[in-house]
Amino acid sequence: MSEDQDQHEDGKDNQSDAVSVILGATVPTGFEYTAAEEVKEKTGADVKISKDRGRIYFRITTQHLHLVHKLRSVDNLFVVVAEFVDYGFKETKEETLNDFQKLASKLPWTDPLEVWKINNSLKKKKWRRKGTHLSKAYTSSQAGEEGDFGELTMNAEKLKLESEIPGGGLEENGSPVQSDSLANQGKDSEEAAVESSTEVLKFRVTCNRAGEKHNFTSNEAARDFGGAVQDFFQWKPDMTRFDIEVLLNIHNSEVVVGIALTEESLHRRNITHFGPTTLRSTLAYGMLRLCKPQISDVIIDPMCGTGAIPLEGAIEWRNSYYLAGDNNDQAVKRTLNNINHIHRKRQENGGAPWGLPVDTLQWDLCHLPLRTASVDIIVTDMPFGKRMGSRKKNWDLYPSCLREMARVCRPATGKAVILTQDKKCFTKALSRMGGLWRKSHTVWVNIGGLHAGVFLLKRIASVFGETSEDLGERADPGGSAARAQKENEGD
Repeated sequence: MSEDQDQHEDGKDNQSDAVSVILGATVPTGFEYTAAEEVKEKTGADVKISKDRGRIYFRITTQHLHLVHKLRSVDNLFVVVAEFVDYGFKETKEETLNDFQKLASKLPWTDPLEVWKINNSLKKKKWRRKGTHLSKAYTSSQAGEEGDFGELTMNAEKLKLESEIPGGGLEENGSPVQSDSLANQGKDSEEAAVESSTEVLKFRVTCNRAGEKHNFTSNEAARDFGGAVQDFFQWKPDMTRFDIEVLLNIHNSEVVVGIALTEESLHRRNITHFGPTTLRSTLAYGMLRLCKPQISDVIIDPMCGTGAIPLEGAIEWRNSYYLAGDNNDQAVKRTLNNINHIHRKRQENGGAPWGLPVDTLQWDLCHLPLRTASVDIIVTDMPFGKRMGSRKKNWDLYPSCLREMARVCRPATGKAVILTQDKKCFTKALSRMGGLWRKSHTVWVNIGGLHAGVFLLKRIASVFGETSEDLGERADPGGSAARAQKENEGD
């Protein structure tokens, strides 16, 4: 039985006593509306976009819970226990923390905990097929030593709720992470699951706080609220090998209490061989969705890095064809290794046909081995000049890159989606491409604390080699780049 059929049957079993709950999801900042479109398309749910950037909310019933695991634009999922749009914080820290302590016993935990259990059953089926244990704990690299609850909180800028586990639930040495109840046991997974079900749950509370007018810290809120949760449920606090993670999300006067449904961020799903600037798979999906790939489209990533963009496209839009290229041989090797990893993973998960509509090769970005007007869509992450390249080199690279992209892209119908943090250099380079590219849309995103832009460009109908910009550049090679650099130095 396939994974989809298995999850569908599980939904049928729960249909008679289906529970309706609100789910929350963290998404790449700036791509909230893109994520909302995907949720509506795949689950039929109406979506509310939070004022707190990088979060969306939608209502769903438990028999449709398996559908949320098909979403490609969300980093993490959680079920909402309670939401307070205008929480009445007290004037003193002591009074506010005392309120948090009283709050735990007043919340409607029953339905969210039921959803958490059903979600675990969906994940257990996957582990059975892979031959791993049903009960799964994990180690978070974000965790400090075991101590008070506040040691594991994240700061306001971190909108993701993730555990950094290499390999998706594997220890550093590659072996499956097991809970204490299963360690050193020779029992099969079914017996261990029954035995572990009688044990006291281990938990932690994670607080995510944004806003300057709070008289308490994230650590203090997580510690006091977590202590009240422990008293109410008689669960055992465990900062690293926990079974359940309770979330306390605070954004200005809004407070949302939830239970995490994902153990590590879904943005790591396709990549096993990382480079110095590996793009998140969820961000790659958002960039691809902006250009709406169609059947038989030829899509290239001329600076593929680890192949996150073409891999995401080949998995989600399988009727298009993808070329992943880079001038760095190590980047090409990483991309190839990641493609092979997906091949093996698809075989293990249900015998999917071998092969993906993607190829990889090494090339010179400014002299692509492609025919003129042969590409439908270009999607790429250009060097920011931080960890890769330099700001100075970008003044030469960006104009040459945009021109070569215009050459291989189909006039009138071609599109390009480009991510860069070097916005000034890109804008000036683009301004000299008026006869080749037209900027259609911009999405502002946050990447590791850097404010970057995703630019959707449309290829103008003019034939490459006949525009004034192109003819002028050919007569004065490198001239516009030099002038742009001088202008920048004079700013």
